[in-house]
Amino acid sequence: MYALFDESGKFLAGRVMSEAESSMQIELDSGKRVKVKAANVLLKFDKPAPAELIAEGQRLAPEIDLDLAWEFAPEGEFGFADLARDYFDAKAGLAQQAAALFRLYEAPHYFRRVGKGLFKKAPEETVKAALLGIERKKQQAAQIESWATELAEGRCPEPVQEQLYKILFKPDKNAPEYKAVVEAAKRSQRAPLDLLKAAGAIRSPYQFHWKRFLFEQFPKGTGFPALQAPDIAEPLPLAPVQAFSIDDSQTTEIDDALSVQGLGTGTVVFGIHIAAPGLAFAPGSAIDKVAGERLSTVYMPGWKLTMLPDEVVQRYTLAEGQDCPAVSLYVTMDEATLEVRASETKLERVPIAANLRHDRLDDVVTEATLTGAAPADYAFAPELAFAFRLAQHLKARREVVRGKPENFNRPDYNFRLEGNTGVPEGDETVQISTRRRGAPLDLIVAEAMILANSTWGGWLAECGLPGIYRSQASLAPGIKVRMGTKALPHAGMGVAQYTWATSPLRRYVDLVNQWQIIACARHGRTAALAAPFKPKDAQLFSIISAFDAAYGAYNDFQHGIERYWTLRWLEQNGVTELEAAVMKDGLVRADTLPLVFRANGCEQLPRGAHVRVRITGMDLLTLDLHAQLVTRLDDAVAEVAAETDAEVDEEVQEAAPLSLAIDLGDAPEAGAAAPQEGAAPAAA
Repeated sequence: MYALFDESGKFLAGRVMSEAESSMQIELDSGKRVKVKAANVLLKFDKPAPAELIAEGQRLAPEIDLDLAWEFAPEGEFGFADLARDYFDAKAGLAQQAAALFRLYEAPHYFRRVGKGLFKKAPEETVKAALLGIERKKQQAAQIESWATELAEGRCPEPVQEQLYKILFKPDKNAPEYKAVVEAAKRSQRAPLDLLKAAGAIRSPYQFHWKRFLFEQFPKGTGFPALQAPDIAEPLPLAPVQAFSIDDSQTTEIDDALSVQGLGTGTVVFGIHIAAPGLAFAPGSAIDKVAGERLSTVYMPGWKLTMLPDEVVQRYTLAEGQDCPAVSLYVTMDEATLEVRASETKLERVPIAANLRHDRLDDVVTEATLTGAAPADYAFAPELAFAFRLAQHLKARREVVRGKPENFNRPDYNFRLEGNTGVPEGDETVQISTRRRGAPLDLIVAEAMILANSTWGGWLAECGLPGIYRSQASLAPGIKVRMGTKALPHAGMGVAQYTWATSPLRRYVDLVNQWQIIACARHGRTAALAAPFKPKDAQLFSIISAFDAAYGAYNDFQHGIERYWTLRWLEQNGVTELEAAVMKDGLVRADTLPLVFRANGCEQLPRGAHVRVRITGMDLLTLDLHAQLVTRLDDAVAEVAAETDAEVDEEVQEAAPLSLAIDLGDAPEAGAAAPQEGAAPAAA
């Protein structure tokens, strides 16, 4: 005797070797013997052979019309043999009964399972909904197949084009557009980017990077709502100074200016003047909401997305020839020793005598002219000379706290796009120039801002107000700079505390801190009662979290798009070889360009080794540069060898090629058909 039984949803049949009250011992065709509960046995028979019965049942099952079977089926519970007799004839044989069992089991949208071999009709509404779902899946499968075919043949369907950045970077893996790209990539054995580029979905590498950034960070567009920059209501006294700013020519958001009073008297008052949008509008205002959403200005070669609308920026920027509202820090010090005697913060209007520009003065305002070793034939020469002496003093004092000097061995790079007047197209001619970090004018501004940020950070703490601080517990490897609301030491800067408060037109945290500083300036020790952000204010933590995420994303984009323009510079100038310094794991850093890349043959060379490499290829979509070692040069680059692993790893991360969120493992198996209603269950 044979038996057909249900083994966890899989139908098997074999010879009955022994039978007890509640179980059977059954031998399968493979020779394996299994113990089966009596309740799981659905048919007993003497012939045909088990394999023949199952094969015939599977052959007949698809012939059963499910709609007709559903109509014939009784309203209550019924067995598969009952349905076989109703559907075929009253003398339905074993093969027909097995066919009914298989067909019922595979159609849960028509028949619900209520026990072993027992079923019940699904409600009509359920059947209709299930059939609609099956039909939709069939149509979607056909659509995926059609789109995948188009892509593989070099044409991009419009729906895929519209969803391009979502497919590649934030995909819904159940979406048909995503599945079509994955299927086409597997079918054509091409990388997704190559596939989409060949199909015309990606026409410009630059536009690809730019629109990807907009998709991720500005999905609603980059425009601003209509805003009016309010006037500052309170009367502000006019400061008795002639202040000057130091910025690049492209800078429109002039946040800071300097002044020097009392030269030659023995006591000098050094003024640091910060643009004061915080005096004009408060937290919760329309302008604040815009700034709080954008959080920072986004910089890139040839273009920028400002944190605030231009009309608002121009209302509060420290423009030459105007008396501009400012939050001013005055530090009184001994002219000879530079010992600080007092500091004071004022809310006032500051006369801006000049907007000095780096690119016009870096070759004029030199260390020699500032120290008297060469003639100083430029405006504010005495004031700049004092500011430079003070900057050197402040830097040396910070380096004592740091325990080692700051490393300014590598230059900053400036990018200029020729003929660019609006949003870059990506085919402009790019020029790359260098300005060594720590140059005199850079040093003056940097140290003045550090002085203001550390002084105001301490003052906020003295007044019992929270601020947004940047701190670093130590210079030990792996200890990173963190943002928080408490005044903690910043080991990397070498100061007791450090805020960001000197760029309120460009960074939202600076604007938030300015509101707190204004409260201190107005109310002193009682500022905590009037400040917009109270101690333990949860909103500050939300601001920190949002700013950290946005600022990191903006910086990543800036690094990436600068890498694009660096590769374009190589392309435009026909550069085939570069000199570079070895970093780690075959990665090298170009000597004269902001470029870290992998060079085959450098894997075993020591860090700091100086090499010449040949460029063998580049990809403007992935921003990858391929190179091969040509020769090792004699001189080693000491600063690379001296860098910490953390410093090197940060640059290595910036050099990583483009990463996609698309996974080719999500495609259906090659040749798999669209889902078919009524596929037979697995059976032995």
